[in-house]
Amino acid sequence: MKKSAGAKTLAFPSPAWAIGTYDSEGKPNVMTAAWAGICCSRPPAMAVSLRKATYTYGNLVARAAFTISIPSEKHVREIDRIGIVSGRDVDKFEELGLTAVRAGHVDAPYVDEFPVVIECRLLHTIEIGLHTQFIGEVMDVKVDEEVLDEKGQASTGKVRPVLFSMSDRSYHGVGAFLGAAFSIGKEK
Repeated sequence: MKKSAGAKTLAFPSPAWAIGTYDSEGKPNVMTAAWAGICCSRPPAMAVSLRKATYTYGNLVARAAFTISIPSEKHVREIDRIGIVSGRDVDKFEELGLTAVRAGHVDAPYVDEFPVVIECRLLHTIEIGLHTQFIGEVMDVKVDEEVLDEKGQASTGKVRPVLFSMSDRSYHGVGAFLGAAFSIGKEK
C-alpha cells in the first residue's frame, strides 16, 4: 500500500548540475541546480528552473545564455560548495581551484574540470511561481575524451554523474547497469 507524501517536489533522480553564466562585469559564475533536465529533442533543448533571488537568474536573463557543466562523483564536494555560496560574495572558481572556460557557442562560462558541458542559448522563459524555468536550445555539447565509449558517445558509467535526492538532501552516484533501452522490454 502506498502512503501519501503530499504535494512536493519529489522525483528520482535529480541531477546535480553547475549552471554557468557571466555577470554584468564579465565575471564567471556557477550555481548548482537540481531542478533541470532535457525538455525537447528537436530542437535539442534543456530546461533549468531558478529562483529570482539567485545571482545566476539575473546573469542568465541579461546574457540570454547558460552552460550546464555535469560533474563526476569525484567533484561532489565542489558541486555542493557551488550550491552553498553565492557568486555575489564569492568567486567560486577561485575558491575551489576550478577553471572557467568561455563557451565557444554562447556567452557563458563552463567548468573545465567537469567531464560534460552543454552550451545553451536562451529560447524561452516561463514564470511558474517561486521558480522561473529557462529553456535553452543546445548549441553544442563538449565531452572529455576519457568518458567516451567505443562508439564515441558519453558513457554514464565513465562520466559517473552526481545525483541529488530531494527527499533526504543527499548526493548519490549512479547504480548498476540494468539493461539496454528499447531492447530489454522486448525480452519475454
